[in-house]
Amino acid sequence: MANQKILDKKQEIINEIAKKTEEANSIVLFEYQGLTAMDANELRRNLKESGSDFKIYKNTLVKRAFSGLKIDLDEHLEGPKAIAFGTDAVAPIKALSDFAKDHPALVLKVGIVEGEIADEAKLKQLSTIPSREGLLTMLAGGLLGTVRDLSICLDLYSKQLEEK
Repeated sequence: MANQKILDKKQEIINEIAKKTEEANSIVLFEYQGLTAMDANELRRNLKESGSDFKIYKNTLVKRAFSGLKIDLDEHLEGPKAIAFGTDAVAPIKALSDFAKDHPALVLKVGIVEGEIADEAKLKQLSTIPSREGLLTMLAGGLLGTVRDLSICLDLYSKQLEEK
């Protein structure tokens, strides 16, 4: 029988995984074998800039935490995997995808985005979405164009009324 301290420590880790999973808007499981320690630190820095983080857990502990949350990703938890947690739905996916372009050892496998399981194809599709700031900039640009057009129309209309 296992030592009670070890069992308590494992339960603590399971609770940590469950808590992070519940708090995150997106979770991405990815393969990291072949990354150097410097690469991992760079990835951690990139994820931190996007408001995300990643951690490596034992697959058995992740399976137990996920089964407690009624998440079935057991077939994807074979071999070494890391998990990225993000408060933004798309930020960790974009950060991992951008990092994977320069580091082919990193491979996105599966994720959970806002409660829905996303396979590799869905993750790839989500990685092409602009960031929240980018979308807001595009919206602001569109609104400014409309306001500018309205001001031109009003100016032309006022000049037309002055001529009469």
